[in-house]
Amino acid sequence: METKFKKLSLFFDTVKIIGFWQRIFGWRYIRNLSYDAYKEFNELMDLLAHTDEEFDDAKNSIAVLNNDNEHLKSEKNRFDKSLEIMQAKFDTVNKENSQLKNENVVFKQKESDRQTKYESDISALNSIRSQIENDRKKEHEEKQQNEIKRLQSLKDTWAKHQESVKQAIKGICEKHTIQYIDKVPFKGTPDNTIKLCDEFVIFDAKSPASDDLENFPAYLKTQTESVRKYVKEDGVRKDVFLVIPSNTVDVVESFAYNMADYNVYVVTLDVLEPLILTLKRIEDYEFVNQLSPEERENICRIVGKFAHMTKRRIQIDQFFAWEFLEILTKCKSDLPKEILDKVIEFEKSEKLNPPQERRAKQILNKDLESENEKIQKEAEAKGIIFPAMIEKKLNALPLYENEKSNIKEDGL
Repeated sequence: METKFKKLSLFFDTVKIIGFWQRIFGWRYIRNLSYDAYKEFNELMDLLAHTDEEFDDAKNSIAVLNNDNEHLKSEKNRFDKSLEIMQAKFDTVNKENSQLKNENVVFKQKESDRQTKYESDISALNSIRSQIENDRKKEHEEKQQNEIKRLQSLKDTWAKHQESVKQAIKGICEKHTIQYIDKVPFKGTPDNTIKLCDEFVIFDAKSPASDDLENFPAYLKTQTESVRKYVKEDGVRKDVFLVIPSNTVDVVESFAYNMADYNVYVVTLDVLEPLILTLKRIEDYEFVNQLSPEERENICRIVGKFAHMTKRRIQIDQFFAWEFLEILTKCKSDLPKEILDKVIEFEKSEKLNPPQERRAKQILNKDLESENEKIQKEAEAKGIIFPAMIEKKLNALPLYENEKSNIKEDGL
C-alpha cells in the first residue's frame, strides 16, 4: 500500500517541512507533486469505497458463515456421536481383529508344523519307497540271476546227460560183470547197449533241447517210434529204455508205451542199477519161457516200485529244495544285517561231510537197519515219534482194532 501511494505520502511530508525559500523557488515541484498526490488521493478514495463494499460483503459472508457454523456445530455434535459409535465398533472390530491375528498366528504355526511334518513324512516315505524299490529290484535281479544259473545248470546237465548215462551204465556193467557193447553187430547206433541172456538191451539217453519242457513229452512220444528200427533186428530185446534227466520227470505224461510188437519204458538215471540188476536175474533161468506168471509179475512189481520210489524221492527232494531256497531268501530279506553277517560267518566255518562211498565196500542192509534203530531211539528220547514207532507201540498195547485206528488217525 505504501509503495502504491508514495506520491501522496511524499506530498504530505514535503508540506510538513517546506520552508520560505522552498515555497518561492520550489513551488512548481510542490504543485506537480500535489497533482500527483491528488490523483493518488482519488485512487485512495475509490479504493476505500471499494473496500467498504467488500467489508459489507464480508459482514454478510460472516453472517452466513455464522449460520453455517451453527449448522456445522450441530452436524459436528451429531458427527461426534456417530464417531463415538464408530469408535466403539472400531474398538470391537480391532479387538476381534487382534484375536483373529492371534488365531491366524496359531494356525500359521500349526500349518507350518503340519507342513514340516508332512515334508518329513513324505521324505521318509520316499526313502522307504526307494529302499523297497531297490530291494525289490535287487531281489528280482538275484532271482533272475539264480534262474539264469539254474537254467544254465540244467542246460549243462542235459548237454552232459548222454555221457553221464553212458558212464553210469558202463560202471554198473563193470561192477556186476555185465557185458557192455561198444559197437553193436546190427544196423544203427544206439547210445548204450548191454547184453543179457544173449539179448541186446538198448538204453537210449534222451534230454530236452532247450529249457522249454513243454514239448518234451511229445518228443519222447516221437522217440518211441524211432526205436522201432532197433527191435526189428535179430537178438534185440523187445523192451527199449529211454533214459531221461531226473529233473524232467514232472512233465513226463507216461512212463510206459506199448507199441504192439515192442515196449518202450521211460526211466531216470537213478533207477538204472536196480533195473539192470532186475533184468540180470533173468539169466538165472535157462530159458525165458520157463518163468512163471507169478515170477514175471514179481519182476514187474519190483521195477514198478523202483520207478515209483525214484520219482517220489525226486519229488520230495525237489519240494525240500524249494523250501530251503525259500528259507535262504527270507534269511537275506528278514534278518537284520548284523545277524545276517554273523550267520554268514558261521556258515563259512561249517562243513558237511556225508559218508564217502567206496567202490569195493558193499552197503549192507543190517548196517542200515542198525543205524535206523539208533536214530529212532534218539528221536524217541527227544519226544519225536515216527510212524513205524507208532505202529510198534500200538501192537504192544492190548487195545481193540477200532481204538488203534483212532489213535493212528490222531497221530498218538
